[in-house]
Amino acid sequence: MPLPDDQPHTRTRLPVGEQPSLQPSGRQPRPLRTLLTILLVVTLLVLAISIANSGKSVTGADGSGTPGARGSAAPLPPGGSAPTAPSGDQPVAGTSNGVGVGYPHTEQGAQSAAANYAVALGGTDMLKADGRRTILAAIADPGASADLQSRLDQAITPDVLSGYGLDAQAQAPKGLTFVSRAVPIGTRTDGYTADTTKALVWCMGLGGLAGESSTKPVTANWYTLTLSLHWTGSDWKLTDVSRQAGPAPVPADQQAATAQEITGAVQQFGGFRYAR
Repeated sequence: MPLPDDQPHTRTRLPVGEQPSLQPSGRQPRPLRTLLTILLVVTLLVLAISIANSGKSVTGADGSGTPGARGSAAPLPPGGSAPTAPSGDQPVAGTSNGVGVGYPHTEQGAQSAAANYAVALGGTDMLKADGRRTILAAIADPGASADLQSRLDQAITPDVLSGYGLDAQAQAPKGLTFVSRAVPIGTRTDGYTADTTKALVWCMGLGGLAGESSTKPVTANWYTLTLSLHWTGSDWKLTDVSRQAGPAPVPADQQAATAQEITGAVQQFGGFRYAR
């Protein structure tokens, strides 16, 4: 029920310094308009810089200029660590037997070749006699191909295949999927020259048999490949390869996937070709 008008009212008396002002003494600031103005100026500045840089040419390590290309990293000293970000060099456009070929005659081109060759050397086809011949035909220097083929044939024996759970033809048991993948983590060169270099590729490898009845589950391992490369006049080609364990990081506290999940991932996720 409403109160009658003759009821007493409560008043609040503020100190003189806290009395509200009914009339604004001047123009109120407009923070939104100021913010929009600043954003507009910054946007125009970034746009102007982008337009100015778009027409510049980039000089590569071989002295060639590529109009409109992104700048590449400065040349690294022999044995220096490579940046983790992509260098900006264009990836190769050609392939041979499924392996990228036609790398630039530069230090970064040698690293790109080594990374791609590491992927090919770590794949399942390397355990098959026909697969090895096909891969080496694409990546090996013609003068070293026969020696590399002989060494690999002698190294990959039926006993070695049996250790992977495979038969003499490198076939997995029925119902199981053989997994062998190399994932390059980084590359560097050692003793680079225009004709030869050693390229080191730090890799994480996956290997094993995926499936419910597997007694050799897929595991991850870390290793470093050292690839000796020779410039043949048109591409970097492999003359020798060696492998050493590590460096391996501390394993993560992560639950392992089931055999079914690993099998599905291997079948659904294709591998990559690499270029710096």
